[in-house]
Amino acid sequence: MSLARDQIKPLELVFDDDGLIPNTPLPLLLYKRAIDVSGREPEQAIEELFEQNGWGDRWRNGIFDYHHYHATVHEALGVARGRAMVLFGGEQGEAIELTPGDIAVLPAGTGHKCLFASHDFSVVGAYPQGPKMQVTRPTPANYRRALQTIPQVALPKTDPVYGADGPLRKLWLK
Repeated sequence: MSLARDQIKPLELVFDDDGLIPNTPLPLLLYKRAIDVSGREPEQAIEELFEQNGWGDRWRNGIFDYHHYHATVHEALGVARGRAMVLFGGEQGEAIELTPGDIAVLPAGTGHKCLFASHDFSVVGAYPQGPKMQVTRPTPANYRRALQTIPQVALPKTDPVYGADGPLRKLWLK
């Protein structure tokens, strides 16, 4: 049984390389209200969804308030509580409000930075099987290294929201 709501089509957002944040041609996938988090333990509900779909190394916290990206792994962010305005894609990217039940799936290299978060904001992060997550700040040296590592990051075997039959692989392979 899936913990996610009936399958919804994710929003697809693609960000250009800005010279310091590489981003990627793969789209960021944003599933609005993908999971019902109205229960007593919303973080646990998101963790169970991610676990059920093969995404591990989970954590609970907020989103850093500085630009960063992950050059060795893709990332899923599930909002359990509160609200946040997150800038995706670097300074020329797009600010998006994340609310409870939203799940964003960031392909390796996608810049992100929290611009504002409510006092109760809580997010659960997770990663597909593979290398460990590393926080990469946008510097010229990191950018040059990331251009080499990002193309080597394997596509996840499953969608963190809908599993093996979810849209992630289809959208990232096209």
